[in-house]
Amino acid sequence: MKILDLTHSITPNMPVYPGTEQPVIITGCSIDEVGFLEKKITFFSHTGTHIDAPAHLIKGHSTLDMLPVDHFYGPALMLNFDNFTPSIGLKELEPYQDRIKQIDFLLLCTGWSRYWGSEKYFIDYPVLSLDAASWLSGFGLKGFGIDTISADIAETQDYPVHKALLQKNIIIIENLTNLEDLSGKQFNFSCFPLSFEDADGSPVRAVAYTP
Repeated sequence: MKILDLTHSITPNMPVYPGTEQPVIITGCSIDEVGFLEKKITFFSHTGTHIDAPAHLIKGHSTLDMLPVDHFYGPALMLNFDNFTPSIGLKELEPYQDRIKQIDFLLLCTGWSRYWGSEKYFIDYPVLSLDAASWLSGFGLKGFGIDTISADIAETQDYPVHKALLQKNIIIIENLTNLEDLSGKQFNFSCFPLSFEDADGSPVRAVAYTP
């Protein structure tokens, strides 16, 4: 089995969603001073490669700690829509209907992770069309993942793609990376969040397990 890391590292100068503060990482204790090394890390719950919980945008819906731990693991399929802008529509997904029925997680590679760290990462990135998101919401998926800063366009005010998925308890994994080698493959996938109370979201270590 091959294990592939699909996660961006958390660093002080990393890209964050516009309006969000960057992480702060400081050395709280050092070996020279107290005999051990320990860091203090401050970041928002939607930093880096992370999960959106239904409660992130829908009042009264599930937080991550309300979902069973097996909601963050299962068979996945990755589809490649490299630089497919402005949106990935229903006609692009329908040919994969039978395969989507067999999985828990659908991941999309748009190629946008190549722009991580540049201004372009935040501009005109591909997203699902609302029709495509609504169609996917009928499959009983556990999660949907994409290698962009958001599942909705940057200019959104009401986050329709998010809501179409989250209202069916389909978690959204954003800022994935290293998806290219998984094109068209089916594999096991995990995205376990930090375990904290009332979690509207959490950074994750997203991992693919391929035969």
